Amino acid sequence: MVADGAQLNRLNPDGWKKDIALSVDMYNEWFLRFAPSAFRDTRIKTTVQVEETLKKTANLTNVSVELLRAQPEVLPVLRMATCPPLAVDRLVGLSGASKTLVSSMEEGKLPPRMLLDRLLRDLALIGQIVERMADPDIFVWLERKGPATDVEVHRAATIVADRLCGSMANPIIRNAQEKRQLAAIGSWLEARGYVPLTPGFRFDQMPPGTFSFRLNVPVNAAGTETGFKIPIDAIIKPINSKVQDLPLMIEAKSAGDFTNTNKRRKEEAFKVTQLRATHGHGVRFVLFLCGYFDSGYLGYEAAEGIDWVWEHRIDDFAEFGI
Repeated sequence: MVADGAQLNRLNPDGWKKDIALSVDMYNEWFLRFAPSAFRDTRIKTTVQVEETLKKTANLTNVSVELLRAQPEVLPVLRMATCPPLAVDRLVGLSGASKTLVSSMEEGKLPPRMLLDRLLRDLALIGQIVERMADPDIFVWLERKGPATDVEVHRAATIVADRLCGSMANPIIRNAQEKRQLAAIGSWLEARGYVPLTPGFRFDQMPPGTFSFRLNVPVNAAGTETGFKIPIDAIIKPINSKVQDLPLMIEAKSAGDFTNTNKRRKEEAFKVTQLRATHGHGVRFVLFLCGYFDSGYLGYEAAEGIDWVWEHRIDDFAEFGI
């Protein structure tokens, strides 16, 4: 057993090629079986949201300043209702509205320091562009006399929801995969007598034999006295550990292609650096991998002193003293 995890995978490059292939196979099998349903469930919920937005805009005949001010989160739906669908920067360019305003609305809020006159003016400009560019092939009632029928509204909402979900396909799949990975860890731990903790505990005072998901761990910003919190996907206190021992921290990672993982490989190194600078070199941080992680990604993480457990060999968690 290598309880500190020092040599489980990161110093065994001869085994990487085989594990990469098995991990890709596992991800692809999951994707074919469950990704369509995850996407479909999200699309159903999104369709309801689009229908609500259409109702509030009188079926896109009145995209009012009052609505945009009260519910800025409707903007992504409205961007997908135009022909062609508008990217954020294109909406800014066409409307002349502040990019800060549009970016904030994409996050469901308004800029707190924006002057009221400018805010109202820009919201009006956004509403005018949406109304002017509303897709007549989807919202067929806009070019005729008479109101939209319920069937037409639902059909239009479904199309806009498809567009919206298409633009968010990767996050939808990634969120579904993360839930599945954490569920796999939870089942594995509970089968070995571990107990989940309820919120309200300190991560460095966890009782042995406990675990928790999505915990924010405090760290200090480098060279300053200020601090912030780093989200940790799973945190486990081994049954045989001492109270003063730090728990094992796990980052669940999944990927459907090799390119994206290499773009984001520095994220884990940043987390480890901050955690160790604040809580000492006793910090144990491990990746839980499923999907497309090639030798370039693995080599980078290994060089940073980060080890990992492959999901297709989940029992390897036992090598970390769990």
